[in-house]
Amino acid sequence: MTARPLIAALELGGTKCVAMLSTGPDDIRAEARIASGDPDQTLDALDEVVRSWRDRHGFDAIGLSSFGPIDLDPASATHGRLVNTPKPNWSGVDLLGRARKWGVPVGFDTDVNASAWAEHRWGGAQGLTSFIYITMGTGLGVGSIVDGRTVKGLWHSEAGHMLVPRLPGATWPGHCPYHGDCVEGLVCGPAIEARAGFPGDQLTRQDPVWDEVVHAMAGLLHNLVFALMPQRILIGGGVGLGQAHLWPRVRARLADNLAGYLTSPRVAGSLEDFIAAPALGHRAGPLGGVALGLRVLEGAN
Repeated sequence: MTARPLIAALELGGTKCVAMLSTGPDDIRAEARIASGDPDQTLDALDEVVRSWRDRHGFDAIGLSSFGPIDLDPASATHGRLVNTPKPNWSGVDLLGRARKWGVPVGFDTDVNASAWAEHRWGGAQGLTSFIYITMGTGLGVGSIVDGRTVKGLWHSEAGHMLVPRLPGATWPGHCPYHGDCVEGLVCGPAIEARAGFPGDQLTRQDPVWDEVVHAMAGLLHNLVFALMPQRILIGGGVGLGQAHLWPRVRARLADNLAGYLTSPRVAGSLEDFIAAPALGHRAGPLGGVALGLRVLEGAN
């Protein structure tokens, strides 16, 4: 039997970075977590992990996924770098250049696109050609796959920064440093904490803070459905997976918003299947890097 490729997967998140040495979800050889602090210290720590794996095991490729925005345009002078990110001191950091120094192929994409590819290979998007992965945590990222390709143009998709109608009477300005009350500025973990005065996991399910989260997420999903017509939408991340009580309310609000316009059985028949948690759960993120590494070896990147 031919050995499966071994991938050094690196997932850079706004709060933490996860490194995983793996061939797939059934074969995880090693894993490490590092806080996302100063960029040099954080990336140096990841380098030490990768160095130890190279010396002990070797690997066939690196799969690098990151919070954004990142420049994915190979023709750009800033290709492979973080650009205009709200995370202090990280704008301009050359992520791809650092990964390439290991001398193996590198698959590189946003964290949400990587998670989408992991779900497509092993999880809740298997067999689908058009689907969306949303991570709802430190930020709000949207990875959109349409006809088997990620949505990319001048940049990657930044649908988390869409503006949607606010709840009547809502006056809180939102938490996004760029747009205030875009969807991310209303529903990400730091926004919920800023609005409530303490972390979201300390809120009761009945707290009115959730009303605007439900309203904004239903508005985002409405726009994504009509813009992209996905076959399924998967929602993960720390808030997405940690606040499961939100999703029956979001589905009900989305059904009201759709107003019977879509008659596809996938939507009209089972919103629980159409708007779902990722099958890989919290593993979707780090396994996304494994998926990226496999894709570059397959010639897909």
